Amino acid sequence: MSRTHHFIHFKRINLLYGRVPKVANSSIKHALCKLLEEKPTKGLKTTSDRFWRDYTHDETELLSPLQARKLRNTHFSFSFVRNPFDRLVAAYNNKVIEIEAPPLPMQRMGVKHGMTFDEFINTLLDNPLENFDVHILPQFKILCTENHLVPKFIGRMEEMDHHWANLRKRMLKQGIKVAKTPPQKNVRRLERNSLRKYFHSSEVVDKTIKLYGKDIEIFYPDASIDDLIENKPLETIHPKKISKLHNQANNDNAVDEP
Repeated sequence: MSRTHHFIHFKRINLLYGRVPKVANSSIKHALCKLLEEKPTKGLKTTSDRFWRDYTHDETELLSPLQARKLRNTHFSFSFVRNPFDRLVAAYNNKVIEIEAPPLPMQRMGVKHGMTFDEFINTLLDNPLENFDVHILPQFKILCTENHLVPKFIGRMEEMDHHWANLRKRMLKQGIKVAKTPPQKNVRRLERNSLRKYFHSSEVVDKTIKLYGKDIEIFYPDASIDDLIENKPLETIHPKKISKLHNQANNDNAVDEP
């Protein structure tokens, strides 16, 4: 996956999707593939960034957050985010435990197959964000540029059904029709179990907040740390409010949405 070009640009329909790995990314890409006019070239899965760069007959391209931000006034842009604690555990289980060897970017960071979660966290702390594999890169690094959010619409994976329906209505107003519900591709864990066995001490929690605290501030400021770790259902929130919560709670306006 690209470590800098996080947005899929649909040139014909003025649509931007900020893809965040481990946030229903495969399902959303599969749904968006239906928007292509020409059948894509065979030989590469839709989950691959290279597919959207090279295999769609020039209907799409990959853009950096800064490039995508410049199109914000003329394009509809969207993305989905996930509880940072839950996303990190999902990445750990999939990339460190389930597969035989972590992705090369993780290996370069010092991540090893089968290492404990505590060792995993310590390894991440030993690396600058510039080294991070995209599956564990903080979500704000994918969706923000120069202290500004790129997507106009940000939904939460925890409310996927509700927020996808809302997204679909918004896209229909733009003349873009997507599936009523995104397909469930590469779904490994549907239940909402507590994450406490991973974040078993204040030390581990503090280290995780050091890594992903900005994701919590920007995308989950209405949730307590305990609720996020317990992976409890959150109060229903309208997607358009998500990008505004941070500014309401903080006067520094670290990320704003004009």
